[in-house]
Amino acid sequence: MAIREILTVPHPVLKQVSQPVDKVDDELRALMDDMLETMYDAPGIGLAAVQIGVPKRVIVMDLSREGEEKAPQYFVNPEIVWKSEETAPYEEGCLSVPEIYDEVERPARVKLRYLNYQGEQVEEDAEGLYAVCIQHEMDHLEGVLFIDYLSRLKREQAVKKVKKLVRAA
Repeated sequence: MAIREILTVPHPVLKQVSQPVDKVDDELRALMDDMLETMYDAPGIGLAAVQIGVPKRVIVMDLSREGEEKAPQYFVNPEIVWKSEETAPYEEGCLSVPEIYDEVERPARVKLRYLNYQGEQVEEDAEGLYAVCIQHEMDHLEGVLFIDYLSRLKREQAVKKVKKLVRAA
């Protein structure tokens, strides 16, 4: 396992649409292991493969709280098959947009389908933080960042702030 570099805005790869994965094999599991280690190191609760420069439809998440046992989740070729009309606001942040947080309104509940770490198809419902996080990460697979939901002014300010932060690092 290895910690990979997380791309930050305005890196052009972050705007790419990720490609579906043909099969879950040892090579893909190694990528997911690296992604998980990178996410924990950052630290974050979700990471899409495109954020480390690999435009594949792969996501890792862990919504466990500090002090709880780790609960990694793996999503290959995830798709939302249903979303509620009811929406909920949530203050989001992103490892590719460090130190920027803002409220985004998303469907409160979703039903998703994906392949897990073993390549088995899973279908399940998500609500609360799980629903927010999976939708946020799935946006990455379409080349969409949470700041794309903000006003143009807020988005431009966020990108400017991240560029300055990266230069200072």
